[in-house]
Amino acid sequence: MTVRRALLPVAVAVLTGFVVAAGYLIVREPRPAAELGRRGDTTPDSVAPAVRVPSNWPEPEGLPDPFRTAKPQLSGPPTRLRVAALGIDTALETLHLGADGELVPPKGDERAGWYADGTVPGDVGPAVLAGHVDSRSGPAVFYRLRELDVGDRIEVDRGGAKVMFTVTGTAWYPKRDFPTDRVYGPTPDRQLRLITCGGVFDRSLRSYRDNLVVYAVAG
Repeated sequence: MTVRRALLPVAVAVLTGFVVAAGYLIVREPRPAAELGRRGDTTPDSVAPAVRVPSNWPEPEGLPDPFRTAKPQLSGPPTRLRVAALGIDTALETLHLGADGELVPPKGDERAGWYADGTVPGDVGPAVLAGHVDSRSGPAVFYRLRELDVGDRIEVDRGGAKVMFTVTGTAWYPKRDFPTDRVYGPTPDRQLRLITCGGVFDRSLRSYRDNLVVYAVAG
């Protein structure tokens, strides 16, 4: 297997190549993504209604304590992936670049891998998990990835906690026209990408012509 890539920033999960069984993904260095705007409150302060609270009302309960201790942040690498809708329950390998600058794919067909030089699942940004679709011996860990539907749940174990994601969409992309900015560009929230190969198998290249990308958001 061979993977071709260029230098990647740590903050953004950008792969330049990933061999999946007899296929690989081609990803180009992304351009800076446009800053996303957020619609604000359209009611001007000058017309905000005054609110009077009766003096005999009880003290409100369950309001946030401004002096409370902040909840601990997630820590550590992801260790396991579960997709109940597909029957996937796999340990996660840590994927890095080799000495030759190529991404080392998962060692076996039965496990997925996390691109460790990119976003960690549960942090802000697009975390990337990749896996084989098949091999000469048969289906691999992401063989049924194409069956995922919007609303399906994805669970990632990290630091003794579970990070839940909800599928928002799936898409097929030709490897020669891969939308790097859309897949790997910065996001304002916590997102996840599951990636594998598929489509028509090109025997001359010993590779699938397309990539399947599953999009998901935390929550």
